Amino acid sequence: MYLKFFGFREQPFGVTPDPRFLYLSPSHREAMASLDYGLEANRGFLGLIARPGMGKTTLLFHLLEKYRSTARTAFLFQTQCTSREFMRFLLAELGYEGDSTDFVKMHDEFNKRLLQEARAGRKFIVVVDEAQNLKPPVLETVRLLSDFETPRAKLLQIILAGQPELADKLASAGLSQLRQRISMLNRLEPLSPDEVKNYVDHRLAVAGYRGDTLFTPEALAEICEFTEGIPRNINNFCFNALSLACALQQKLVDSSIVQEVISDLDISRLGSIASAPLPVSEPVRIPKPLVAPVPPVAPIRNKNGENLTTAEAKAYMQQISERLKDWQESLNRAVKQPGSEKPN
Repeated sequence: MYLKFFGFREQPFGVTPDPRFLYLSPSHREAMASLDYGLEANRGFLGLIARPGMGKTTLLFHLLEKYRSTARTAFLFQTQCTSREFMRFLLAELGYEGDSTDFVKMHDEFNKRLLQEARAGRKFIVVVDEAQNLKPPVLETVRLLSDFETPRAKLLQIILAGQPELADKLASAGLSQLRQRISMLNRLEPLSPDEVKNYVDHRLAVAGYRGDTLFTPEALAEICEFTEGIPRNINNFCFNALSLACALQQKLVDSSIVQEVISDLDISRLGSIASAPLPVSEPVRIPKPLVAPVPPVAPIRNKNGENLTTAEAKAYMQQISERLKDWQESLNRAVKQPGSEKPN
């Protein structure tokens, strides 16, 4: 492990959504502020769209951390489920251990808990992560949850977070009522080259690093291009780069190390097609054609040895057509009279 070699207090490029490591790029900061404002204003439904690995789960954990003492929260990520299973997961997140098979009873139990939190003056926030996996009937169940309200306020705040497929679902005609209830829809963008540098420096600082830069500008530029500015990809790449640098006893990640990591992470080289040895076989023999090739046709000319005119060509084809017709008639007569000689 390279922690001691580089002087880290902890792993700077881990795979868990630790809110302490959250780097707020401009799009992350804007999404955070929008979600926070939506919750404070009791807007009901909020949305967050991002490609895989963009850090939306880390951002949501960071957001819920702010409301830990003032709200009851539930975080759901098991989204490949039925409506009944969804309600069971939701109540389990809230600590309910009663009968989990009666859908109506689960609905009533959830309503009771909403009212309890409302009387205590606390918000009730439900975050549904990976919501693109929810089937339309389950999304309709989620929509119906928003009907829990008083004449003056919403009892429940719901954040639907997911990949771009979630936006496609919300745009469908069958979910228009749910789409109308989402008052704010935010998205996260990949990091720019400058943001990649800031992101790497931020995570190193949180991990306790206080030394000189560990990545050359050229290395960071290549990392940005290879990872497409996606935080999860950057974490994976930097972990491998620092591991290799440690193995080489080198305290600076340069372009040569980056290129080696790119080669190691090229998954196409590990596929069965790429790794399988080429079979040894006999030289390919092209079979002879079953039908003899058609000999080239010499051009037809008139009695003067010149190419046919359009009129001469039409007359010639008419003669051929009449001859073929006569030949076909004689062939038909021969078939009707067995024993007779076939025409030449």
